[in-house]
Amino acid sequence: MNKETLIAHGGDRVGAALAAHGVRFVFTLCGGHISPILTASKSRGMRIIDVRDEATAVYAADAVARLTGVPGVAAVTAGPGLSNTITALKNAQLAQSPLILFGGAAPTALQGRGALQDIDQRPLIAPHVKLFRKIRRVRDLGPAVEEAFAVARAGVPGPVCIECPVDLLYDEASIRQWYADAAGKGRSIPDRLLRFYLGRHVAKMFAGSAEAAAPQVRAVPLPAATAASVSAAAAALARAERPLLVIGSQALSIAAEAPRIAAAVAQLGIPVYLSGMARGLLGRDHLLQMRHQRRAALRESDCVLLAGVPCDFRLDYGRHVRRSATLIAANRSAADARMNRRPDIAAIGDAGVLLERLVAPLAQAGRRWASWVEELRTRELKREAEIEEQARPEGEYVNPIAFFRALEQAAGENAVMVADGGDFVATASYILHPRSPLSWLDPGVFGTLGVGAGFALGAALCRPEGEVWIIYGDGACGYSLIEFDTFARHGIPVIAVVGNDAGWTQIAREQVKMLHDDVGTVLARSAYHEVAAGFGAEGILVRTNAEVPAALARASAAATAGKPVLVNVWLDKTDFREGSISM
Repeated sequence: MNKETLIAHGGDRVGAALAAHGVRFVFTLCGGHISPILTASKSRGMRIIDVRDEATAVYAADAVARLTGVPGVAAVTAGPGLSNTITALKNAQLAQSPLILFGGAAPTALQGRGALQDIDQRPLIAPHVKLFRKIRRVRDLGPAVEEAFAVARAGVPGPVCIECPVDLLYDEASIRQWYADAAGKGRSIPDRLLRFYLGRHVAKMFAGSAEAAAPQVRAVPLPAATAASVSAAAAALARAERPLLVIGSQALSIAAEAPRIAAAVAQLGIPVYLSGMARGLLGRDHLLQMRHQRRAALRESDCVLLAGVPCDFRLDYGRHVRRSATLIAANRSAADARMNRRPDIAAIGDAGVLLERLVAPLAQAGRRWASWVEELRTRELKREAEIEEQARPEGEYVNPIAFFRALEQAAGENAVMVADGGDFVATASYILHPRSPLSWLDPGVFGTLGVGAGFALGAALCRPEGEVWIIYGDGACGYSLIEFDTFARHGIPVIAVVGNDAGWTQIAREQVKMLHDDVGTVLARSAYHEVAAGFGAEGILVRTNAEVPAALARASAAATAGKPVLVNVWLDKTDFREGSISM
């Protein structure tokens, strides 16, 4: 009997189902409740990556899902192990990222009786996932995994949680013996009733588990916009003099379609702004891609297509698009398509596929928009010149704009950028040019700090041939700096650059101006590089602009040799993003 068919315990049922779905990595923080899942997955060739914080495991699973289209997998122990994942789960839910979280649980017969780490986990987790499945019988473990993968990918993607009580995961003989020992050998009526109750309970748990069932992968229908909505969108764009595309992460829900979507956007000939996971869709310097003054362009456009982008705070709740413009919303979610502003045309379905379907009916239209594209390009070049002027080194420490100019040159064509921070990361978004589709990872609409290490871990495993850079603010760095232990132990050669300006600058800038107090926003010029070095990474300190090129070269060389790196960059204060706070 080979490893694929060996079913020794409940954990094997989970492992077999994961293998059938093509899972390559399971992220975890160990716990006795979930150990059989880890050993069974390892025995089937999956790589088990143990981290130092349960949230990191979920962020890593999230990154795998975004980069591959296959839901990432995390497994954590019961109680505090599961509750520690809530922020990461909510981030995945709001980013519409499909992942599977296995949560351990107390033995089925002891739940609600004060067992170790026993709480009612459903009320904590259910609001943040598409499905919370509580397993009560061993034979249901495999089908639950099959259902979870289908639900996570269907419609609007998102996370799913499966609660697996510990007594369903270990082998039947051990569990029967455990319950027999718990029942004791007393001859009193209460003792006999207890044995009867526990015997019947165990029988129900294992009923039907002797029947082997091969894991199945359920087909997930693609949500597609109606032909009428596609035709209406094409007609509106064909009439437009100044059309504009805004493409977001949801348009790349089908990761394998990214090259085809990129080709479609290029063929359409419509100027485009890219956000979230869509950054890099057209490569580094495509003439249709605009990066600056999006608000002005939206207000000048007479037809705007939002592809996988809702009218939330990032578009000033829809007010960035002028009222006289034709608004087309392509989105898997009808609610998101109509958020804050009702579109003139709602194309409910996969936004990336819609872009591909628009190519044929708009085949001859692109040439009409050349002057509009040129107008926006001229504005782009002017803004780039202004930024270049601001990159001139003037202070005692490193100019953040000049730093990112240097990083833009140093990072390879196979670089993946992970964004985790406020002011420093927002500055990076103006300067760094993602190299290719699916090469930029940020938290998304939740604005979560702490995603850096988990996202980088998932990205490095999915793209072993690439460079993975974490862009950390010094505030955000504190959430996951401990994971340099994980990087070192597992040989994950990420490069982190920490923008160290000794403060929560994005908050402090407006707080001090409005309230005249920096309370709660002051940090120290901490030696983050020494902490990373203590975990076995390469630690590099940069204090001046002159030190930047050599430091980046040293970091790249160390990562190429298989060692994780942290570059601690002391920054000058800057007013580059004055007045940019969002609510």
